[in-house]
Amino acid sequence: MKTVASALLAALVSTSALAAPREEARTLEGLRKPAEIRTDRWGIAHIYAGDVRDAFFLQGYNVAGDRLWQIDLWRKRGLGLLAKDFGPAYVAQDRAARLFLYRGDMDREWAAYGAGAKDNTEAFIAGVNAYVIEIRAGKRPLPPEFQLAGSAPDLWTPDDVVRIRSHGLTRNVPNEVGRAKIACAAGLEAAKLYRHIEPAWETKIPEGLDPCDIPAGVLADYQLATSGVKFAGPPAQTAMLEIPPDAIGSNNWTVAASRTATGRPILANDPHREHSAPSLRYIVHMEAPGFSVIGAGEPALPGVSIGHNGTVAFGLTIFPADQEDLYVYETDPKSPLNYRYAGGWAQMDSVVEDIEVKGEAAPRKVELRFTHHGPVVYADAAKGRAFAVRSVWAEPGTSAYFGSMGYMTAKTWEGFKGALADWGAPSENQVYADTKGDIGWVAAGKVPRRPNWDGLLPVPGDGRYEWKGFLKLDELPSAHNPASGWFASANQMNLPADFPYAERKVGFEWSNPARMQRIAEVLAAKNKLTLADATALQTDSYNITSRRMLVLLAPIKTTDPKLASALKLLRGWDHRAASDSDGAALYEVWIAKHLGKATVARAVPQAARATVGQGDLAAVMALLEHPDASLGADPAAARDQILTSSLLAAYDEVAGRLGPNSKTWAWGKLHQARFDHALTSLAPAADRKAMSSGTAPMAGTMLSPLAATWRLDDYRVVAGASFRMVLDVGAWDNSLAINTPGQSGSPGRAHYRDLFPKWAKGEYVPLSYSRKAVEAATERVLKLQPAS
Repeated sequence: MKTVASALLAALVSTSALAAPREEARTLEGLRKPAEIRTDRWGIAHIYAGDVRDAFFLQGYNVAGDRLWQIDLWRKRGLGLLAKDFGPAYVAQDRAARLFLYRGDMDREWAAYGAGAKDNTEAFIAGVNAYVIEIRAGKRPLPPEFQLAGSAPDLWTPDDVVRIRSHGLTRNVPNEVGRAKIACAAGLEAAKLYRHIEPAWETKIPEGLDPCDIPAGVLADYQLATSGVKFAGPPAQTAMLEIPPDAIGSNNWTVAASRTATGRPILANDPHREHSAPSLRYIVHMEAPGFSVIGAGEPALPGVSIGHNGTVAFGLTIFPADQEDLYVYETDPKSPLNYRYAGGWAQMDSVVEDIEVKGEAAPRKVELRFTHHGPVVYADAAKGRAFAVRSVWAEPGTSAYFGSMGYMTAKTWEGFKGALADWGAPSENQVYADTKGDIGWVAAGKVPRRPNWDGLLPVPGDGRYEWKGFLKLDELPSAHNPASGWFASANQMNLPADFPYAERKVGFEWSNPARMQRIAEVLAAKNKLTLADATALQTDSYNITSRRMLVLLAPIKTTDPKLASALKLLRGWDHRAASDSDGAALYEVWIAKHLGKATVARAVPQAARATVGQGDLAAVMALLEHPDASLGADPAAARDQILTSSLLAAYDEVAGRLGPNSKTWAWGKLHQARFDHALTSLAPAADRKAMSSGTAPMAGTMLSPLAATWRLDDYRVVAGASFRMVLDVGAWDNSLAINTPGQSGSPGRAHYRDLFPKWAKGEYVPLSYSRKAVEAATERVLKLQPAS
């Protein structure tokens, strides 16, 4: 990978050679004061508006110009309106999505986000709609994606932005169901390798729950509601690649002025999500009198959630609190809407809604049912059972990431932390740095109080297992100017040692600590961190788990030439999952595809193996380091057999893919990234190349700071950094960022895939902030006047 210094130099040289920016003038209905949008050579829009309202109006107008098909699809998926555009195959998904819409009081909903949230959203939506109206009037062309899909953009209402919840449902209900299936098949002890539990905790089957009552398809609606939109193939494409839930994470850190080379804080963030084209993130810069912000957010939401405002820098990672539960009900065979509750019968609410379907004259009617806990996702009247999901998403103020409207304008630590007091979802590690030199961390989110259970299994819905409100912000951990001089998070278990987790059951299922261990190792060793150090750490492919695994392999001796070759390869490896590394190719295939499989086959009863799958690597490694009776009469010997047999299987797989000579192996020959538009399969063959980013060999792994989760069947990278940002706090023009595959959402446009080669190589572009820097990088100026 190039160094950040060389990447910056190349960027600056290119900028200095820019031709004079193209200029265009427009009059715009809905704009109140003259304004301009400067787009830089990397596709980042810098909005200069006459007032705050116009800044948000132009944010909506601009994102519609770049990402209209993407945000229109987001709205239609979230509101359950796909069948209207795409036909009867989407009716079930529409119904499922509607189950998870916010259906509470909208005044309470808007009030939960604080002053200005509704006004800013109304302005943002007015801007989106202004662009749609121009398309309808023939002033702007219909983006080609709509032509391919045979659809048209709709007009929005402000409520659409906050009512949609299903894009953010990322918690442990699927794990509750999996654990119940294991308990039914082989007893709860068989779930030891299913998910690593932290802090140390022994879960129990809740009183009144028969785990065998949980049917196989209980989460069909839940999964449909939270999945991407698939379009017909061949092969079938989806608006977002399907990924394992534990691939959704992030890295961030904030470093005090005393620990940096410049004497200014550095804040870095790279959120990891499923790969998609267009990108999940969109970078924007907004300026108006008394208002300034730059950074990234989700394109369908106003404002930004990761960035800075000229005084305060902010970034986030998932803090994996448990924000949902599955409830099991006994229902009345004679009246299936009645369910047993509090010693009597309660009645479900039944809502009948119309779903318009393309090609059908009349809408289809669907029934949605709700208990007082939440939407009913499965019912079996014959067996007298129903199941509902309770989630914080039904509470006011929990539209995913929308709470950033509160902290985005904070100017002090106290203001930042105060703005997070009502943060709903997702639960996040929010990091902070400011121009005064303060740094900090706040764990924020609605976390249910579960007084008599731990949230790791479904519970009876008869009234014995009720949330008792939510933990207050001060009951969750935080830090202000920590003595270490830095703070970092990577979705790992980061509850302080004295945290009363038995009383405050925040959650027990955290991400593998490997990323955080490596980040901590590097930051602790750097007394004077530089921006180059920070970017190098974001793109660090070091897999720290390999050190532990090589300790286990160290005593093994063999006369088998193939095993000897495998051991020699790993023992000579530098632990980095570099794209040209032969050792990485063997190690990553071993631990991801073979080690867990072999351990589960030995340690888990046959009846539970399918559900346990490959096992959780953290749990697998813990067992191998401390083998117990689950491995048989001689645990140490069984462990060594697991290690050698699985390593040989991995060696054979890589040899089968890359040839018998391990000197020709390279991780990047297997592990490759590519972004394809969801509509690629619908495009004429001649246009499909333009809809792809192209393919690039990738370093990294899910367990390195350079997160690059790959699909087991074809090694394709399917998740990782959707956006990277490193901020020089106070000298903002030194800051760096990268999006991928590009800022634009329309195939064929210059900025649709121009950032992908840089992203794949670990390079960055300047995050220009001052007017001077923006003007130097401008390639296009759109001058806007009010229409009247």
